[in-house]
Amino acid sequence: MNTPLDPDLLYRAERQAEVVRALEEVLPAHALLWQPEDTTPYECDGLTAYRERPLVVALPETEEEVQAVLKACHALDVPVVARGAGTGLSGGATPNRLGVTLSLAKFNRILRVDPASRTAVVQCGVRNLAIGEAASSFGLYYAPDPSSQIACTIGGNVAENSGGVHCLKYGLTLHNVLKVRGFTAAGEPITFGGDALDAQGYDLLAVMIGSEGMLAVAVEVTVKLIPKPQLARCIMASFDDVRRAGGAVAAVIAAGIIPAGLEMMDKPMTAAVEDFVHAGYDLGAEAILLCESDGTPEEVQEEIGRMSEVLRAAGATAIAVSRDEAERLRFWSGRKNAFPASGRISPDYMCMDSTIPRKRLADILLAIQEMQKKYALRCANVFHAGDGNLHPLILFDANDPDQLHRAELFGADILESSVAMGGTITGEHGVGVEKLNSMCVQFSVEEREQMLALKRAFDPKGLLNPGKVIPTLSRCAEYGKMLVRGGQLAHPELPRF
Repeated sequence: MNTPLDPDLLYRAERQAEVVRALEEVLPAHALLWQPEDTTPYECDGLTAYRERPLVVALPETEEEVQAVLKACHALDVPVVARGAGTGLSGGATPNRLGVTLSLAKFNRILRVDPASRTAVVQCGVRNLAIGEAASSFGLYYAPDPSSQIACTIGGNVAENSGGVHCLKYGLTLHNVLKVRGFTAAGEPITFGGDALDAQGYDLLAVMIGSEGMLAVAVEVTVKLIPKPQLARCIMASFDDVRRAGGAVAAVIAAGIIPAGLEMMDKPMTAAVEDFVHAGYDLGAEAILLCESDGTPEEVQEEIGRMSEVLRAAGATAIAVSRDEAERLRFWSGRKNAFPASGRISPDYMCMDSTIPRKRLADILLAIQEMQKKYALRCANVFHAGDGNLHPLILFDANDPDQLHRAELFGADILESSVAMGGTITGEHGVGVEKLNSMCVQFSVEEREQMLALKRAFDPKGLLNPGKVIPTLSRCAEYGKMLVRGGQLAHPELPRF
């Protein structure tokens, strides 16, 4: 007896054949993948809880090929998801099951470094760290330094407006990029910003950076470079109470000091990273702060002294100052390896990314401690404390559907708590698919409609990275019903739009 074919699978197969035929006309055979064993490696980004195989993966090598792929997909009304290194943590590069994943990994050339203008022009697939390495011989460097900088690409940094441990003093990607060049969904060339410090017309560069691949596909980025400081030293301060540690962060900023970096880790996180990299962290502390000063030797000496005084007054139980560059890098090695260290102690983790007022750091940490009991899951915390950007890592096993569900509720609770404390649901990882539900809490229907109107201005058909960032009305309604049914309305005072 013949089993009837699944209509959905049949449609997908027919659609795939149609897309492959169209792209075979514009790409060489080696730049086109569609067999399951070839597309499976692209089924998720750093958010591994959600997976989907694309119809086709395209790997163009030239701008002309990128343009041709976009034009072909636009003609067929096929969704396109641009992908860099796949290190994103919010599912921004999760494939569309009826779409094309446009891998830009082969756009990995540094086109030029101009020490006179302190700029570098790079292709979108260049690694973040590689830009700094190329600029180093000129006494310059690129300031934004996400923890994934050894692998993440500048195109992905542009999509998410990435920051890093030095963003407090030097700013996010937005503040360190002059120009982005690329293509619209229809394959039309487009440029955001310019070579000068100010470009004519509307400031569309600020719209493009952080748009999560929904407005255009970036192929080339012009970044700003800054002089390498003559000296950098780092303070490692221990605290026996998370509230004192949070208060110390606010006290440093209140004293008029803007450190090059100001990071915070709680006790579970320091234990995880110390076992991994042996950075010399105080395992007895409830929280530690890493406070860096950079500049001339005189500036650093004065600022280190001022910060040490503030930290002692705020209740630091121990203070260590890096004696040389090797020790400074060792202090930072733990913070830079927080994510891989967490991967060693849990099958999966969900890295959240919200922002709160600095004065509420201790409040959110204590709230997360209670949430661990509520959802019966562990959570290790690391913070860009200087600007209130949280990165709680919820530890769970994705093979257990119940643990995944509890992790999702735990994450939603953290995000809603952040909004209730006067913060936002994301700082630098983006919304992607992970925070779609939480957008229903922070933004009204009218606000989300304005976001959609902006997207339509660039992408009328809605083909670039569809289903991400901006939730539908029906999704928000279903999210509210789910929380009520599950008794998980953690913050009834917040509106559900």
